[in-house]
Amino acid sequence: MLREDHTLRVTCGIDWAEDHHDIAVVDADARLLGKLRIDDDAAGFQDLMQLLAEHGDSPEDPIPIAIETSRGLLVACLRASGRRVYAINPMAVARYRDRHAVSRKKSDHQDAVVLANILRTDAGLHRPLPEDSDLVRAIAVLARAQQDAVWDRTRAHNRLRSHLREYYPAALEAFADKRERLLVREARAILAVAPTPGEAARLTRSRLKAAIARAGRQRRIDAETDRLLEVFRRPRLRQPDLVEAAMGRQTLALLAQLEAACQACDDLAQATEELFLQHPDAGIITSFPGLAVLTGARILAEIGDDRTRFDTARDLKAYAGSAPVTRESGRSRRVSHRRIKNSRLAATGRHWAFAALTASPGAHAHYNRRRETGDRYYAALRHLFNRMIGQLHHCLITRQKFDEAIAFTPPSKPQLATAA
Repeated sequence: MLREDHTLRVTCGIDWAEDHHDIAVVDADARLLGKLRIDDDAAGFQDLMQLLAEHGDSPEDPIPIAIETSRGLLVACLRASGRRVYAINPMAVARYRDRHAVSRKKSDHQDAVVLANILRTDAGLHRPLPEDSDLVRAIAVLARAQQDAVWDRTRAHNRLRSHLREYYPAALEAFADKRERLLVREARAILAVAPTPGEAARLTRSRLKAAIARAGRQRRIDAETDRLLEVFRRPRLRQPDLVEAAMGRQTLALLAQLEAACQACDDLAQATEELFLQHPDAGIITSFPGLAVLTGARILAEIGDDRTRFDTARDLKAYAGSAPVTRESGRSRRVSHRRIKNSRLAATGRHWAFAALTASPGAHAHYNRRRETGDRYYAALRHLFNRMIGQLHHCLITRQKFDEAIAFTPPSKPQLATAA
């Protein structure tokens, strides 16, 4: 295994599954040095370590490992042991597989060999998993879970709204002028005590007032009570009584799902913010206009704190999906937005850019200039996000906070030549 140039060239590929994993170790000449199938437990991990040690693995020069996922206990243990782990996209593995077998045959062992050969031939084209701190990895767990909870809340809200349109339009009308519609506490409290239009019409003033107060409203309770009573008691089209009662039971079930999603959002947001504020990068990130504690935590969760991960700001922009991509062939040349990206970071970037419009005069002026040049709304926001995430990369590298005067220096006006 030790070649004449005294470089150790051994790579390992792991084809993972739920209960077992196939291992393949190859050398620089693509010879299969060893193969193994291990269980997904501590004994299996020890067998993997023994196989790697037999083929030259050491703490000073660990064997690099390719696998099709970046998550799971196996990956966590490999990273904790100090090994470089490469998470290879399964689509890329499928294309590499065709280089070895045009018959399109497939097996778990063959995929492990393909993964090992990917590192043997093209390790420079793939990036190892970043060496993020445990703190930022914990922040990533909570931030992503909170973002998932927000998406679950939106789906639950839309399902409830669609259901109410079928038999209970008064509930939608009552909160149509609210920014969060049915997500406001008052709407959920009232639907809990009056899940059908018949029950809403029979609500007494005292019971409705008590429901509004329980939801946390402190001002104009009497006026809001009178408004809702007037909305609920208007004559409207109704479903048959038996059907309406059944739809009311369904509303309670959908409302329980929405309540759970809202509670999860709140709990996870609090836990994420508390952990994020402990990170040394929190002050720099939140110094940027439009980045609050929660959105800042989402940004940090996706970019991590391994500053060697992105060599330049351009690499980070491509990862975030804000940098455009060019497709050129012959006389055809097309520049479009990037579709392969970190979707979570891109979604947070849109919120960041939108919030920055009101928080930063320079950001708003930059957005207006992009619109004047012909960019549509989302294209202008994406361009603003592209600029600001480049600035964030610079500030994190240089350990300085955002400065409006430096970040958005107004363009200098051309000087008119004066006649002598």
